[in-house]
Amino acid sequence: MSSSVIPSASQSFRSRLIVLLLVVVVAGMSQGLLLPLLSILLEDSGVSSDINGLNSAAMYVGIFCTMFFAEKPVLRFGYKKVILTGISVVTLTSLLFPFTHSLAVWFVLRLLVGVGDSLLHFSTQLWIVSSSPADRRGKYISLYGMAYGLGFSIGPLGINLLPFGRAVPFLVTCSFFICVLLLVLRMNNEKPERAAKGARNENRFVTTYRMAWFVLIPGLLYGLMESSMNSSFPLYGLRIELSQHWISLLLLAFGVGGLILQLPLGIWSDRIGRKPVLIVCGFIGSIAFLAIPAAGSNVAVLFVLFAIAGGVVGSFFSLGLAYAADILPRAILPAANVIASIHFSIGSILGPTVGGYGLRYLSVHSVFLFLGAAFLAFALLGFGFRPQRAAA
Repeated sequence: MSSSVIPSASQSFRSRLIVLLLVVVVAGMSQGLLLPLLSILLEDSGVSSDINGLNSAAMYVGIFCTMFFAEKPVLRFGYKKVILTGISVVTLTSLLFPFTHSLAVWFVLRLLVGVGDSLLHFSTQLWIVSSSPADRRGKYISLYGMAYGLGFSIGPLGINLLPFGRAVPFLVTCSFFICVLLLVLRMNNEKPERAAKGARNENRFVTTYRMAWFVLIPGLLYGLMESSMNSSFPLYGLRIELSQHWISLLLLAFGVGGLILQLPLGIWSDRIGRKPVLIVCGFIGSIAFLAIPAAGSNVAVLFVLFAIAGGVVGSFFSLGLAYAADILPRAILPAANVIASIHFSIGSILGPTVGGYGLRYLSVHSVFLFLGAAFLAFALLGFGFRPQRAAA
């Protein structure tokens, strides 16, 4: 009888994982499309670049703010219901964009998209991490990272649907969301483990930092790196006289490198441990970033360096989550996910700010020198980190 129960549980986990990964792919597609699509529509409407950028920030504000309350609804209502809420918010909000040109309304809509995306990602991340077998956790959370990266890369292709009508890209995205919503509806609901009744929220967050401070840094570095590459590198490329064509291809190389190594790094971390993989990736990423200024405008060398850097640091967020699940009690794992997501948001805000300031006042190479120093510091800190206990 026990032999029939185990395959059934394993099959149930695989079915749930497939659905959750499909949800993440569609969410990535939505985010990958909305960012450039809305910017293009505003540009065509004659909106200045600074106002355009300010309007774009609304989505990140929504993501950041949601992290302060996302944990409670998941604990109370379960993963499934929060995922359905996130999908519904993003779908309904996306449908409203084509019907108005008001910047104020778009700001609110983008804020709501950020809220929906944040709820959706928080729930899927936590569900995958908390239910994965410990010896394959790195593999499964890496699949999550690959799913998001794949969707985010495909999303901008939806811009090509604009000639068929302003509303068509939004309608196509929403149709994908409706499909995954129907799949989620068929899933069984589950809830995370709760902390002891006497425990206070503040204590859980303090405990998380005390036990897993090193594990929470990758989220900050990933946000810092991703936003710096997307916002500061194009300016750097133009200043060293790279064409827009090569700038786009180099960014593609960075993203493809992350997709290619995401799963192998997750599997290796299952076999030899998260900490050694994170430290080695931190060192290699640091060397690659620090070497970029030396490459100058040599496109072939830059292409290799970008692929290496993207490959080794593109898994930082997912590996950090997997490491947290290894060393923290399950009852405070939701708190770790909240902190990691807040760190990612802080890094995403800091990246363009630090990069822009450095380009203007310090050196054209400052963004890569800063990223190289940050990843080197992380790798060195890893030697002093000693996990206190394994997850219960």
